[in-house]
Amino acid sequence: MSVATPGPRHIRLTSHSGGHGALPIHWAAPTPQERGPVVGTTTQRAHRNVIGTHSGSYSVYRALAVAAGALSRSHKADLTNTAPTDAIGPYPQWSEPGRIVSMDPWGATVSEVFAEQLAAGYDIRPTIAVTKAHVILPEVIEALHTGRLTADHKFLTAQGAAVVTKAAIEPVWWLPGLARRFGCAETDLRRVLFEETGGMYPELVTRSDLEVFLPPIGGQTIYIFGRARDLADPNVELTARVHDECNGSDVFGSDICTCRPYLTHAIEECIRGAQRGGVGLIAYSRKEGRALGEVTKFLVYNARKRHAGGDTASQYFARTECVAGVQDMRFQELMPDVLHWLGIRKIHRLVSMSNMKFDAILKSGIEIGERVNIPDGLIPPDAQVEIDAKIAAGYFTPGQAPDAEELGKAKGRGLQADP
Repeated sequence: MSVATPGPRHIRLTSHSGGHGALPIHWAAPTPQERGPVVGTTTQRAHRNVIGTHSGSYSVYRALAVAAGALSRSHKADLTNTAPTDAIGPYPQWSEPGRIVSMDPWGATVSEVFAEQLAAGYDIRPTIAVTKAHVILPEVIEALHTGRLTADHKFLTAQGAAVVTKAAIEPVWWLPGLARRFGCAETDLRRVLFEETGGMYPELVTRSDLEVFLPPIGGQTIYIFGRARDLADPNVELTARVHDECNGSDVFGSDICTCRPYLTHAIEECIRGAQRGGVGLIAYSRKEGRALGEVTKFLVYNARKRHAGGDTASQYFARTECVAGVQDMRFQELMPDVLHWLGIRKIHRLVSMSNMKFDAILKSGIEIGERVNIPDGLIPPDAQVEIDAKIAAGYFTPGQAPDAEELGKAKGRGLQADP
């Protein structure tokens, strides 16, 4: 394959001043026209009004495709017939100051709300896509065959396929709000983002006028069981789980943790909730290995198994910190944003034992009713250490309290984690 010339030979390393023709962004404005569109990846450099590029972690693959000559850098997506299958919002939370800082609430409807700017030549791309799908899982089929679930041909077919609305969401960070969410100065946040990514985006420190950043990280996917508009109605029972990616368990069924069993249990609960007249939600975030990455996670597995005395609850988090320097890097402060995008005010049944997720949702202003733990029968034998350690660290459990001595050890180390 011949390598195409990627563009002009002159390379501009950074820009210290604004372009000509860039549209301003007024974050959390009440209407899309007042807010302004997010213009990232575009051949018209002067039109860019954000730092970074679209597609999150896949932006690097786009660069490879351009370098290899497989993709024209001037290509603009034809968005005909790509509109959302279900209308979501707008909701009051979209314009409540500081409520949403890590995604673009208008990202699914750019063809509609920014039609004028598109016609004027601005390359405005969706950061959210909403579609319909069937979700087929062996655990759900088993539940159907054993009678735990019943086909209703609306939410669950006779073949065991769950009917859902799903949305893919790319990260869009409003840096001033992100800094406030984490309690740090925006200048410090920008500098650390610049330095810790090897100087990937100089505009983080040279363009303080650009307040929006499209980070090269994974996004999230949501699965709605029932009517999407019911998520915003606090009188309709909402069963929900916010789940952080665990590829080894979620996809390949590794038995060292409870991630897939808890996820599939939550999906069953969501289906039952929809069949009762409610609505179900799974919010799935790409934060592999507590956002430490899969390589670090596997190194920790080895450290746990080879530790003197074996794999124990008392050493569960300590082994992670020895390898990674920190127990968890997911920081659930940003997690509730997607719930606010959906208009959620109350979660009636939260399928999670995590104290960090529970606290973050409550702090964001969303009410939580019942908490649903994972049934003991779904915990793989090799994952019992994980559950014991997390309960000792403060996880919700409806059963007997953990051993006082073990609880003291865990809290003395300041343990934090959630599956």
